[in-house]
Amino acid sequence: MPLVVGVTFRKVGKVYYFDPGELPLNEGDFVIAETARGVEFGEVVLEPREISEEELVAPLKKVVRVATGDDLQREASNRDREKHAYEVCERKIAEHGLPMKLLEAEYAFDGSQVTFSFSADGRIDFRELVKDVAGALKTKVQLHQIGVRDEAKLVGGYGGCGRSLCCATFLSNFEPISMKMAKDQSLFLNPAKFSGVCGKLMCCLRYEHEHYKLSQKQLPAVGAILMLEDGKKAKVVDVNVISNVISVETEEGVQLHIHAGQIKLEGLCRRHGIGCNMAEKNCQRLVVGDSVCSVPDNDEDSDDEIVEELLKSDPEAVSLLDEIVESDSSQGGVTFRTPRQAPSHVDSEKPRTEEKRGNGNGADRSRHRNRNNRNNNRHNKREDAEDAS
Repeated sequence: MPLVVGVTFRKVGKVYYFDPGELPLNEGDFVIAETARGVEFGEVVLEPREISEEELVAPLKKVVRVATGDDLQREASNRDREKHAYEVCERKIAEHGLPMKLLEAEYAFDGSQVTFSFSADGRIDFRELVKDVAGALKTKVQLHQIGVRDEAKLVGGYGGCGRSLCCATFLSNFEPISMKMAKDQSLFLNPAKFSGVCGKLMCCLRYEHEHYKLSQKQLPAVGAILMLEDGKKAKVVDVNVISNVISVETEEGVQLHIHAGQIKLEGLCRRHGIGCNMAEKNCQRLVVGDSVCSVPDNDEDSDDEIVEELLKSDPEAVSLLDEIVESDSSQGGVTFRTPRQAPSHVDSEKPRTEEKRGNGNGADRSRHRNRNNRNNNRHNKREDAEDAS
């Protein structure tokens, strides 16, 4: 397998493979490489490694040399010249009255040509514009029209998540995104909800798509009928793909949240569940994997340990247990919630009022009790003094 090094020629740009030769290159090194456009200044983003022939695009060009101090100065000079070229081209566009938006100016490393990137709604006849700009800059000029995704990559910004755009920070290639990805992830099919600032579907829809595709082969669909461990039938009302928890509703109308590993799903129809003869086109047998079978361990002693620590710190805090109005129980992967009940020391016929001030813990009650004791002692001493007189 050939030895290659990954080089990019712009920030978060596409990575190209080059032959490193005998050069000891490391990630972050600046190099001069031979490209189809001539000699270019780039940065090493992938250290030398061996890859298969299928991943290469022939012919494999070489890295000329590691960038020197003069090369770095020339690159900095090109960046300054790009600002002037951008202003000239923008002024010429206004003079010609062309409906186009100028986005970037990029000089070649040797300064032989400058490439302008722009966006527009349709095709633009910029032949006269090229002549005027080339005459003003005294160099070869190219204009390149780009799409809305590339425009967002160049301009940058923030997405609906509040973070910088993925395309402007780490995505070097644009993968195809489809509405089917949103449908597979059970998203509300409103393009306005999962469209990026560029107006296209958000690139992050692809990040978890493979996991959702795998879950379609391992978890039942909403509406499928399952058989529980106690022999009762239940209908699937919701599926949490991340935690592998299936929400079902029994014939009595009780909703249960059961881990997929607690139900026998192997061989069942994903769409219909039990009793399906797999005759319809959309029927698909479930194939259970390790991710579904692994049930998280229940830490049954965690609550008891908390109570013990509470009693050690404050013995009077045991009375707080009467204040619990809601409790959770977990058994066999099934989670249910008990109904609310009034505390035993509260009269259910009378409305509950605030009986004490403070935050309601044992320390507050102790302070109030000590204060009452002090007041009683003062009262007793005053009575004894009156009797003595």
